[in-house]
Amino acid sequence: MTPREGKEKRGMDKVLYRVKTVFHRKGSSSRKATSSAPPAAAATASTPPSQPAAPPPPKKLPEYEGATRIPRIQVHEERAKKLGARFGLEIKPSEWHSSEGEVLRVDKPVRMRIHRECHRCKSRFGAGNVCPSCQHTRCKQCTRYPEHQTDAERQANRERREALLQKHKDMAPIIPSYDYSPQAQQIVLTRPRKIGTQDLVYKGRPRMRVRRHCHVCETLITSHAKQARTCEQCGHKRCADCPRYPDNKKSYPYGYPNDEPGSKFKGVFACHECKTKFDPQAEDGTQCSKCAHQKCSECPRVKPRRIEPEPDPEVLESLRLRMAALQTSES
Repeated sequence: MTPREGKEKRGMDKVLYRVKTVFHRKGSSSRKATSSAPPAAAATASTPPSQPAAPPPPKKLPEYEGATRIPRIQVHEERAKKLGARFGLEIKPSEWHSSEGEVLRVDKPVRMRIHRECHRCKSRFGAGNVCPSCQHTRCKQCTRYPEHQTDAERQANRERREALLQKHKDMAPIIPSYDYSPQAQQIVLTRPRKIGTQDLVYKGRPRMRVRRHCHVCETLITSHAKQARTCEQCGHKRCADCPRYPDNKKSYPYGYPNDEPGSKFKGVFACHECKTKFDPQAEDGTQCSKCAHQKCSECPRVKPRRIEPEPDPEVLESLRLRMAALQTSES
């Protein structure tokens, strides 16, 4: 060690020493950077340009026994169809979920849940064979729902189900035709039948034509008369005396609608005080059966309308006797 190095640097020597140290550090770092630059550039030049990453391989579905592969779009279409039929919506499967790929479907037979009841305490069994209430072991006396069916009962159920399905096919809904063009003179309602047979044509409910004759000249009053409800021969307005065929006085005891009062049947009048109906042949001055009011010009005529006829008392009595005969005595 020199005597100068052993001495502590003071004043100007201390400042020059620090400046020299700083320059020495900067030079070493620049030399290191220049020495390390060529390998980095060579490594950059040697590496090829980056390529897009390859998509991951699709997941493999596990294999199960009895499972079949179906497109995922088929499952979404079935769900959209059921929701549309239930709530009246129009759903597109492509806008609902991703419809790409396949799914596994396992078809299992329809099974019925069986319930058993203890014959001692009437409690229902759980998953085990021991009653949770009385600890009774399940036996043949314990009730089972549904009960066991024989082969004949199963065959009868199948035949009943097939008959019901055939009935629904035969009684298919009527398909109306909405063709309102001039070429279509009338709307034809048809019901589809089996393949190869003619469709059923709806012709409407059969109705009976009602005819009215003038009681003055016995001429048929047609519906296309110039004046409504007027005889074309003599100009007589249709009244309650004009005969009707077929007659239906039971349903129209107050007269037929749109008929004028006649000379024989003037109509049925009601008391204007208590609304009680007079006899059809009652004259003015007849006392009311309820309030003793005499029939006058202010008593209004009952409007002709259709009413339900009262049941025959003899029919009601025969029905009562038949129901009494069907009743069984309690043992």
